[in-house]
Amino acid sequence: MTAPRYRIELADLPGHRCRVTLTLPAPAAEQDFSLPVWIPGSYLVREFAKHLSGLTARQGSQALAVEQLDKASWRVRCSGRAALVLSYDVYAFDASVRTAWLDSERAFFNPSSLCLRAHGREAAPHRIELAGTPRGWRVATEMRAQGGGYEAADYDELLDHPFEIGPHWQGEFQAAGVPHRIVVAGAWPSFDGERLLADVQRICEAQIDFWGGAPFERYSFLLWAVDDGHGGLEHRASTALICARRELPTAAEGAAPSDNYTRLLGLFSHEYFHAWNVKRLRPSEFARFDYQCENYTELLWFFEGFTSYYDELMLCRAGLVDAGRYLKLLASSVNGVLASPGRRVQPLASASFEAWTKYYRPDENSPNTTSNYYAQGALVALCLDLSLRARKSSLDVLMAKLWKASAGGPVSEVDILVAVRALGGEEIGTQLHAWVHGTVELPLRELLGAAGIDWREEGRQTVAQRLGLRVRESALTGITVTHVLSGGAAQAGGLNARDEVIACNGWRLRRLDDVPALLAAGDTRLRLLVSRDQRLVELDVVLPAPRPASIALALTEGAHAARRRWLGN
Repeated sequence: MTAPRYRIELADLPGHRCRVTLTLPAPAAEQDFSLPVWIPGSYLVREFAKHLSGLTARQGSQALAVEQLDKASWRVRCSGRAALVLSYDVYAFDASVRTAWLDSERAFFNPSSLCLRAHGREAAPHRIELAGTPRGWRVATEMRAQGGGYEAADYDELLDHPFEIGPHWQGEFQAAGVPHRIVVAGAWPSFDGERLLADVQRICEAQIDFWGGAPFERYSFLLWAVDDGHGGLEHRASTALICARRELPTAAEGAAPSDNYTRLLGLFSHEYFHAWNVKRLRPSEFARFDYQCENYTELLWFFEGFTSYYDELMLCRAGLVDAGRYLKLLASSVNGVLASPGRRVQPLASASFEAWTKYYRPDENSPNTTSNYYAQGALVALCLDLSLRARKSSLDVLMAKLWKASAGGPVSEVDILVAVRALGGEEIGTQLHAWVHGTVELPLRELLGAAGIDWREEGRQTVAQRLGLRVRESALTGITVTHVLSGGAAQAGGLNARDEVIACNGWRLRRLDDVPALLAAGDTRLRLLVSRDQRLVELDVVLPAPRPASIALALTEGAHAARRRWLGN
């Protein structure tokens, strides 16, 4: 038996420390180990090894030296073929879905944060055994239970099964005959678990129907509710989620989901859709992962962006929101993209490739130089869907075609474009290439209008919007500039990110929207006093005339049959 075996002990709850013992039968003479530096689905080198300490090695009673090769790799020179035992501690106190957490209330971990890779044994079965679990705590994972532990077919599968451990709430349902489970840690007493189960069941059934079947035998949603947070990370038969408690449904929830609860349902929908689109249907560059460095692809606009398009659309098709509510959600996405000058600078293919250095490491200039492959990619999906529907096809048909052609496996951009051209012709294929490799504006208004959706401009811009600013306002810290947008009046007037705006035209400012009250009729000149690195600076800025603040989308008369085929209700 050559399978690596990990004993993971919840050793020190107050100190947030897991103790890991890795037993490797019949090691190589020079046995190398490494810990991943990133986790698939989250495209940033996160250096999990920074939390590992106290690494020791032994064979029987003989202690062996451990040589560190680089930031996340080690070598042990073994004496014979007796089992090699490594022991080490891992600090687990990251409040996210990506790494590990341990305290007196719960434990959570992705094996990528705890389980060293034994080089040369990746294809062998891997086993996890848990120890030190407090009385009353339960274990939730989709890794196969076997003989008092958990087993994965190989190292890749090992890393694709997170563990949620604690006195959590748990409920089950079946979707299209497939068992599903929702686990919730940290919910407050008014949490309505039965409603969450019923609503998520509808999402799952709609998506299984969309794809023509489930690619897993069971599925778990592992949700951690906290004071403030939102996000998820997909896995082959589960997803790890985090949300703000205010997003959970409660006994007081009305028949129509609140905005907060709708946001949570969209998160469930997004991560579940990934079980097909990225975990199986995936970029050809991800056919095999290299866990020790960045893995580049230009296709995140498709695998994240198209998933972002379908997440809220599936809420509509499942009957959880009506068409009018869906259009409000869509309009919010449109407004977010239109408010970012970076969409005219960085093509979506480049945004995908550069996610490792730009998307996950934003700064004050990011809105000016980067596009968002999630939100803008979703709008590309919308444009492609409506373009194909005008030619008696749809994005639904395209996704099914790619799934069948790839047998639920890797695809390239060429594969996607070939399928698009087969369904919609050369013109649409050329348009899609331009949308993702160029910086042209998407024809949203025209395509939505042809689909029976009215595009309206409404509202009046805030002072920050008129100036081209993003600010943080607080009664304690005042008005602080967080972003200065390219081409705006604030940039022309010399404002910088991190400036504190103190006064305007001799008046103390508490809120930026008080500025118009300080101007005489017809006056647009602002004399701003700002604090910059402890110095007071005066700046002359011209306040542009207000324009409509946003677009709104609404149903028009007619085209009902086409809209129903698109929206599903």
